[in-house]
Amino acid sequence: MILSNNLWIFFLYTAIISLLSHRFFVIRSEKYKIKKVNISAERWNSQSKPVLGGITFYAIFLFSIINYIFFFGYENIMQGEVIATILVITISFLMGLADDMLNTPPGFKFFVQFLSAAILIYSGIYINIFDSTILNYTISMFWIVGIMNSLNMLDNMDAITTSVTCTILIGAIVILSVLYGSTNVYLIISLGALASLVAFLYYNWTPAKMYMGDNGSQFIGSLLAIIGIKVFWNTTVLTDYSFIYPVAIAVAAFIIPISDTATVTINRLLRKQSPFVGGRDHTTHHLSYLGLKDKYVAIILLSINALFVGFVCFIVLKANNIGSSIVISSIGSLIVFVTLYTISKTSKPKKH
Repeated sequence: MILSNNLWIFFLYTAIISLLSHRFFVIRSEKYKIKKVNISAERWNSQSKPVLGGITFYAIFLFSIINYIFFFGYENIMQGEVIATILVITISFLMGLADDMLNTPPGFKFFVQFLSAAILIYSGIYINIFDSTILNYTISMFWIVGIMNSLNMLDNMDAITTSVTCTILIGAIVILSVLYGSTNVYLIISLGALASLVAFLYYNWTPAKMYMGDNGSQFIGSLLAIIGIKVFWNTTVLTDYSFIYPVAIAVAAFIIPISDTATVTINRLLRKQSPFVGGRDHTTHHLSYLGLKDKYVAIILLSINALFVGFVCFIVLKANNIGSSIVISSIGSLIVFVTLYTISKTSKPKKH
């Protein structure tokens, strides 16, 4: 049994609370007009729906911390890394909420993202795969800011970011529970986040009744950046191997967000456009241009990411010949990226 009975109970009542919270915001959004201020922003579907999924995500995050203190004490919470995690996730959520409500400039987002990366690195949460501290700090900064933007960019179609994030969190929960046990604070945080996302998926599945907004995507981005470092980059199983191994593991676990961001960035730079301006040129959109319905786009992308996350768990926990598994994982990741990029160059919007 990967999770104890107490953790299953925690997941169940957290999911129920999340479902009720999301339902409240769906119903009350019309009364309080809680919608994205920049309704002209590029998105596949209407921007006029409520965008407060992130409020429940963040509330459940705090609830998970409280539950951890109640069951296991506050000693581990007082560690520098955990305090930094709470701080970074809080400011990332607030930054996203400010953007939803006030339409803040891009420079403000980047400032908060780089500040978040600096706080995490200072606290000791950074990628540690090189002998050079400068190299470790640099790649950590790139990873944290990149993942926060990547998850935000991926949130362009119903259920995509939600479902892909669930696959990553499930993999993290499996690895954390096996390697570190049920008292690991990041396991509880990941389990609570998964519960809130599964509940949110009920309202976010196409046709969505609710979006997560930037407050949700920035919350998820900061959380996954941290979980990515703690679980996939710095996994203790790979400490005796080349730095190529953790790179391959992290890329495989985040294959869909990374492939989408890389595809969009390359194509926009080739067109001499800013990668950070919204558009209907994501891998999700190009799959739709092929004739796939939105729900099938979501199913395909979450299935691909789930397959790779499952293989990552196998490598970290069970593989005897890690070298061969890493080669297979790397080739698979390259195939996925090349396929999605090729589709982005060949599929075109249908003319009406």
